[in-house]
Amino acid sequence: MRPHAMALDPAAGDITPAVLAIGRPDFPNVLIDTLRRQAAVGHCMVFALNRAGAATCLLDAGNIPTGGDLGAAYAGQFHESDPNRDALFEAEGGAPIMLPSFAPRMYGARYRKIFFCDSGIVDKCATAIWTGDTCFYVNFYRITAQGRFSDTQRARLQTIAPAIGASVARHFQQAATATPDQNLAALFAARAPLSALTPREQEVCRRILLGFSSEAISQALGISLHSTLTYRKRAYQRLGISSQNELFGIVLGLLTRRLN
Repeated sequence: MRPHAMALDPAAGDITPAVLAIGRPDFPNVLIDTLRRQAAVGHCMVFALNRAGAATCLLDAGNIPTGGDLGAAYAGQFHESDPNRDALFEAEGGAPIMLPSFAPRMYGARYRKIFFCDSGIVDKCATAIWTGDTCFYVNFYRITAQGRFSDTQRARLQTIAPAIGASVARHFQQAATATPDQNLAALFAARAPLSALTPREQEVCRRILLGFSSEAISQALGISLHSTLTYRKRAYQRLGISSQNELFGIVLGLLTRRLN
């Protein structure tokens, strides 16, 4: 593997729409659409837990009609009896946490009735990440009509979970008015190895990540196609990569590192 590249499963690259939606009002819809494509997730809920023990429901999106009520109930009291609670609070800050196991017997009778029997939830996976004193706890569900996650779907979730968790954390830490290019500009300005690129190389790479063709980049920046290709080549050489897929890999890798 080259010095700054991270191994990128082709499936992981498909979460790029969610990464680019960070800070935008449509982030919840983009996130659930991405999760549906990747692992047939039916519903996603995100909770913020703090060291003092309080919980808040930040996101509720998908196919469970009572999701809002479940989120309020969990934040109100049921987070205290979540069987994953110890694993969440014992984890080191900044390190992705994957909690893939689910079995009804893990939960108390009242919890099980409200959150699984009454809602129709038949399976779940979860991931989490701490940023400072806040734990972003991301839950993926499937309901009766869908059946349980397959082994392949569960493995896919494990592959993408670190980047999904980091994307969720960043989204709720950023202003809702941020554009995808503003988010990328901030990442390129502050995080190595992207920050080592020249300003023009950064502009070209950001537009590659946004899906611009080489011709469109040339038009947007007012430079020749030859210059665009030259800047791209130089940027890839500085980063130790040779493809757009590896560029996505660097971005996703930065999102899964410790959040400051």
